[in-house]
Amino acid sequence: MIASLVNVFKIPELRRKILFTLLILCAYRFGSYVPIPGTHPTYLDHLMSQSQSDMGGGGLRDYLNFIARITGGSFQPFLFALGIMPYISASIILQLLTQAVPSLEKLAKEGEAGRRKITEYTRYLTVLLCIIQAAFVVNSNAFSQSGWRGDNISQALYFMVAVVAMTCGTVFLMWLGELVDEFGIGNGISLIIMAGIVDRIPAVVAYLRDNATLEFLSFQASEKVGIEMIVLFAFMFVAVVLGVVLITQAQRRIPIQQAKHTRGRRTYGGQRQYLPLRVNQAGVIPVIFASSLLYLPMYFFGYLAEQTAATWAGPVMREFAEAFGYGNAMHQLIYVALIFVFCYFWTAIQFQPKEMSENLRDFGSFIPGMRPGRRTAEYLERVMNRITYVGAAFLSIIAIVPAIVSQLTHVPMLMAGFLGGTSLLIIVSVALDVVQRIESHLIMRHYEGFLAEGRVRGRR
Repeated sequence: MIASLVNVFKIPELRRKILFTLLILCAYRFGSYVPIPGTHPTYLDHLMSQSQSDMGGGGLRDYLNFIARITGGSFQPFLFALGIMPYISASIILQLLTQAVPSLEKLAKEGEAGRRKITEYTRYLTVLLCIIQAAFVVNSNAFSQSGWRGDNISQALYFMVAVVAMTCGTVFLMWLGELVDEFGIGNGISLIIMAGIVDRIPAVVAYLRDNATLEFLSFQASEKVGIEMIVLFAFMFVAVVLGVVLITQAQRRIPIQQAKHTRGRRTYGGQRQYLPLRVNQAGVIPVIFASSLLYLPMYFFGYLAEQTAATWAGPVMREFAEAFGYGNAMHQLIYVALIFVFCYFWTAIQFQPKEMSENLRDFGSFIPGMRPGRRTAEYLERVMNRITYVGAAFLSIIAIVPAIVSQLTHVPMLMAGFLGGTSLLIIVSVALDVVQRIESHLIMRHYEGFLAEGRVRGRR
């Protein structure tokens, strides 16, 4: 491992890519602490003094902290408050529209020029989503009792400045991610999300330092973290890392036979190859999108409860808002259902069995026992549906286990979610992608990879 790390910095191109990526991530972390102009200094001082306040809370506050962790935002009066989520949402919406709108579908098939045009549309949609989301965030926080706005600034001026600042912050993050894609190593957007999650490590370490004890507390409601909780979270950490590596790298290998053909006195083809189908084709996109979508009913019913507090509908709306609260049974069931829906939906967009079967037929290859064309497409679709079910079930377990463990053990959600949930899933998945890209550079230049076998592999 040490020799491989030394070899990484022996390659000038790879060394420049890694150093450039680290520089971009440092710029991102610096911008995360730049406040919005006009924010009240007292509020910022109070926010800094309560740096560990997201270790508790509950309800909407816990859920906002959860979304902030997996999107790199903060929902506080800082430049990167929205994180990169608007760009992810815009990308998903454009992917869906590409399948539904014939003109966009035709544009996507025009090669590099078409992809550049779709990327341009994605940027425009990102700006629109930023303005809408920033308006909601500023309106719900800046003008509350503990508002963000300074004493000598009008509401209208601060509202416009905050919306513009948040929008520019997300656009700047989008630009940083594209710079990493072009000049760095790894996926820029994924690395930005991972950097925002890793930033929470000091808070978890500080909480363990102040509250960990070697006593056996039997999972009782207490501010202290007993020895049984430490063992449980260590087991969750190892289990999640192992499961993520296996599921992320897992493949269903479909045997492909190449047809023989004779040219002159020589026979070509006849080789047996494999078509790898990833078990988790959608990655972490379903979890991120489902989490963001579930924020809407909680916010909507909470807003209605405040507006109708003096009428008979107020308590009813409050019950609905609590039912959709983070960690409740209704929230968990809808959360799992949305993860399954988005897993299948995203896989259906990315994986085209009909197009793949046509490509196999054009190259003179076929699946043994399957007639080329429609039968092959049906077989590939059936196999992908089965393995997608496994991937969606795994993502669902990873997503809901931290909330269940937090309720049963009375441990704050930040600690439970970081040591055994979606945050760890994103970190491991992004780290695997970066390691594979670095390993490809090493092997291409005749260096050994990080493992003795030379490649990072998973289960088949």
